[in-house]
Amino acid sequence: MKTVSDFPSINDRPPEGLKDDGSKFRVLVVDDSMFVAKQIGQILTSEGYEVVATAVDGKDGVDKYKELCPNVDLVTMDITMPRMDGITALEQIMAFDKNARVVMVSALGKEELVKKSLLLGAKNYIIKPLDRKKVLERISASLK
Repeated sequence: MKTVSDFPSINDRPPEGLKDDGSKFRVLVVDDSMFVAKQIGQILTSEGYEVVATAVDGKDGVDKYKELCPNVDLVTMDITMPRMDGITALEQIMAFDKNARVVMVSALGKEELVKKSLLLGAKNYIIKPLDRKKVLERISASLK
């Protein structure tokens, strides 16, 4: 009979979502799509990140960031949302906290908006549909 030791573990490396001190990186997910927000949350929590809150639009995201600050290490921000878009929300978060780490989430074909957000201070971007490996690579790179 095979035992657990017969199977090499994919978890031999430490989860990416942990800081050097062993605590979890805390992430605020801002997306008007409940499906995308849930997908990002599942990808991140599977690697040890902690999703501290989710927001349904840019206004909600800015409010939650201000409320949770400094207990947020990173924000994932959708670009296209009702009430307040991600670019405006990014500007407000950067004005509030110049050291904020924001990763933009965009659908294909929005390259100009992605460029604008990077110029405004976003650390990176993720293109939808989400690719687990790319999401983790870009978020991990943004936290260094």
